[in-house]
Amino acid sequence: MGRLAVVLGSSALSPGGGTIAAAAAEHGAAIVQRHGEGAYVLPHEIDHAANLRALVEQGCDRVLAVGSVGSLSTALPIGSLLCPDDFIALHLGLSVFDDERAHRAPGFDPAWREEVLSAWRASGEELRDGGVYWQAVGPRFETPAEIRLMAAHADVVGMTIASECIVAAELGLAYAAVCVVDNLANGIGPEPLKILELEAARAVNALQLHDGLAAVLPRLGAVGR
Repeated sequence: MGRLAVVLGSSALSPGGGTIAAAAAEHGAAIVQRHGEGAYVLPHEIDHAANLRALVEQGCDRVLAVGSVGSLSTALPIGSLLCPDDFIALHLGLSVFDDERAHRAPGFDPAWREEVLSAWRASGEELRDGGVYWQAVGPRFETPAEIRLMAAHADVVGMTIASECIVAAELGLAYAAVCVVDNLANGIGPEPLKILELEAARAVNALQLHDGLAAVLPRLGAVGR
């Protein structure tokens, strides 16, 4: 089996987020920051194919993606971790192929996703099994009316995971995601979404992600088995 890759998002860019990357690197996983290593790349401008092809070239065959999300329900509070099992991204016209190979049924890799869940359970860390991820266009956050529409069909909203999942499968990478709830989506909480509050929550959640990855990666065999 090949090497494990960990793809990090905006959670790793928050204060204290460096500990997330450190946890992944300590156990030999290949690491990609989807928003770039220098200047921040906005979600809708990320070159997922370039990011993931680099992992294939490093001998990776599976990806554990970390994504920051907004919760579409107060029943899924800030700080929750979940491993989505489906997504909605109706606006995406995305493929690395320019022929009939693009006609694929996308989705998270079932076997790899179950392996991630099993390792997380064995570690004693909490991770919700299942949920629908709605990928918004971005880079702006959503209006309360848009969130009401999404909440009828999904559990969390983000701007990257669906795109990444589609491209990963086309490149032969098994793909599963762990999403951390960094905010209640705009209109779900009693007050409008405030960016400073979101950033503060990310800093707190970064420690939780670090602990989860540090406990789980040894069980996943980061450098192959």
